[in-house]
Amino acid sequence: MKVAYVLNTPNAANYKVGDMILPQLEAGNHGVDVLGIFFFDDNAFMLRKGDPKGERLSKIAKEKGMLIMMCDQCALQRGLATGEAGNATPSGVVDGVAVGCFPDLYAALAPNPPDQVISL
Repeated sequence: MKVAYVLNTPNAANYKVGDMILPQLEAGNHGVDVLGIFFFDDNAFMLRKGDPKGERLSKIAKEKGMLIMMCDQCALQRGLATGEAGNATPSGVVDGVAVGCFPDLYAALAPNPPDQVISL
C-alpha cells in the first residue's frame, strides 16, 4: 500500500513522525510505502537545517524517493522560505524539501498516487 501523510495537528512532526514513523522507515518495517509527507504550521520547524530528526528524514526521503513538502504560507510565516505564497523557495531547511500548496502536492504525487492520505 502507498500512503501520503499530511501533518496538521500540533507536534505531529516531532512525535508522530520523528518518534514513531521515522524509526520504522529507517528499520524498514513501517509496513507501507510512504510517498510523501506534507508539513503544516509549526510542524515545518522539524525541517530546519541541523534538526536531528529533520536530517534523518531528509536522508531516508532521498533513499526512498519520498516527497517532503511544506505549506508555502506556513514556511513563509516561519522564515523557512523566501518569496511569496504561490512562488516560494525553501530556505534554511534540510536537503530535498519542497514548498508549495495543495495543487503542488497533487501535481507531485500524481505520477504515482497514494492509495490513502492520512492526516496526523
